[in-house]
Amino acid sequence: MKTCLRFISRFIYISAERNKATLVSSVRHYYAGAAKTLSDCRWEEGKLSDTQKWSSLEHKGPYFPPEYEPLPDNVCFCYDGQPVKLSPATEEIATFYAKMLDHEYTTKEVFQKNFFTDWTEEMTEDEREMITTLSKCDFSQIHKYFVDKSEERKNMTKEEKQVLKDEAKQLMEEYGYCLLDGHREKIGNFKLEPPGLFRGRGEHPKMGKLKKRIQPENVIINCSRESKIPKPPAGHRWKRIQHDNTVTWLASWLENIHGRPKYIMLNPSSKLKGEKDWQKYETARQLKKSVKSIRKQYRRDWKSREMKTRQRGVAIYFIDKLALRAGNEKDDESADTVGCCSLRVEHITLHRRLDGQEHVVEFDFLGKDCIRYYNKVPVEKQVFKNLKLFIKYKDPEDDLFDRITTINLNKALNECMPGLTAKVFRTFNASTTLQDQLSKLTTEDMTLEEKILSYNRANRAVAILCNHQRAAPKTFEKSMQLLQEKIQKKKEQIDEAKKELKEVKKAHKDAPSDKSKKLVEKKEKAVQRLSEQLKKLQLQETDREENKVIALGTSKLNYLDPRISVAWCKKHKVPIEKIYNKTQRDKFAWAIDMTDENFHF
Repeated sequence: MKTCLRFISRFIYISAERNKATLVSSVRHYYAGAAKTLSDCRWEEGKLSDTQKWSSLEHKGPYFPPEYEPLPDNVCFCYDGQPVKLSPATEEIATFYAKMLDHEYTTKEVFQKNFFTDWTEEMTEDEREMITTLSKCDFSQIHKYFVDKSEERKNMTKEEKQVLKDEAKQLMEEYGYCLLDGHREKIGNFKLEPPGLFRGRGEHPKMGKLKKRIQPENVIINCSRESKIPKPPAGHRWKRIQHDNTVTWLASWLENIHGRPKYIMLNPSSKLKGEKDWQKYETARQLKKSVKSIRKQYRRDWKSREMKTRQRGVAIYFIDKLALRAGNEKDDESADTVGCCSLRVEHITLHRRLDGQEHVVEFDFLGKDCIRYYNKVPVEKQVFKNLKLFIKYKDPEDDLFDRITTINLNKALNECMPGLTAKVFRTFNASTTLQDQLSKLTTEDMTLEEKILSYNRANRAVAILCNHQRAAPKTFEKSMQLLQEKIQKKKEQIDEAKKELKEVKKAHKDAPSDKSKKLVEKKEKAVQRLSEQLKKLQLQETDREENKVIALGTSKLNYLDPRISVAWCKKHKVPIEKIYNKTQRDKFAWAIDMTDENFHF
């Protein structure tokens, strides 16, 4: 298989200047030919058509979480100081809140209000009449019960843990695989999410709402006609069974928080997912050929007589320069998150001069997942003039780009280059940034640890560009303290080793011998070894501190062409395991197999 993929890799590089349609067609043709001699290799099989994803699909359906087990009689919920026996449905929802008592979410007014509203809707009439105020509810016994259960699981014997592992493995074997065109493929998320409370990110207006239990009657099953239809749990039936080979999902349902469809999909390491990833990054690579002309065009648009064209030119400039998401229209109940096209006047402030720079735009808004985007960016003079024009006579809540939508923006991009969208632009800029940063930050004389730090810094530059932030991990301070204690201990060991080295050197000078010479060499090596260990620990400290509030994983998984990382690893002799974990290596198996050190995005 690897030999086959290396050939494909070479074929791809030779054909890289051809247009995408020709390239994809040629690779598929090669896959189809190779399948005749390597029938057991799913990567060598071509697609049936542009729309048909598979010819046969069979699976067991989703795995449903266990039904709720009521609390023991000695664990009580109390209201206004008195114990209350709740109905099973009400009690289950109470446990969701109780488990989160030590979390910041339960201190937030919006979370409390949404929880109590949804909770009371599920109560019996008697419970609703009795329980009228959340502040009088006492969940402390329930909370303690689950804390104790958690400790019990942590303190399980090796044998008890092995039983759980065996059960999980058996579950994976039964539900975790499907048969796709005769090949056994891993399923990505075969377990349905259990009921609970919605958290969201940032200050999401729906935090605390009840995520209801998914029943088989909510689930649509997708499989081939001739396959064995999955059996629903006893006493239930599926919402619908369909045989749509133009989609790759196995099961679907609507989640109740936003009313959006959710899916059970193939694992990222599957053939279909791998091919889709490869095509995504190839489309982004094609942008290299068109990006200069696109930039010339949007600069011309800045001076257009038509306001719509001017706005589109500035919006594309922001997407290109700042890697902003396009932004979609949302309903009134959604979080107030915006992208480029949905920016409002209140989200920008214009400064003719700021911090020694001219024509600065100050952005401040909530992006995807309620993550705040705050940035001060110097822009070109004509962009600044246009922005002043766009906000003239508008109120703060008015749209900045009131003449364009995401749909017509992406349509205009697609006219510039087939397949081009705001997301492709974002992928292109992210991957280009990683390639450039790795070239600047990596030198051959670096140690392995220094190379890994350089890679993480390059990845961090992309995460900052894409605004991939996170809250500092709960364990951050504790883990940093432990690391600093290790560093201090290592420094003390070095001081002691240097002191011993000084003594043996003096002894060797006073009475030189082969034995004393070897002892000096031994102590010198000990000092050198400890110094190298100290350097590794200090690099770890720097890396952790710099990544404290930056999420490196999102860009690595979704926006960075994995071939850049694989080529860098091979060129600089860095084990791929140092960059990608097991799950990521499975997802990017196609890139690991087909890429050599000469790949350039």
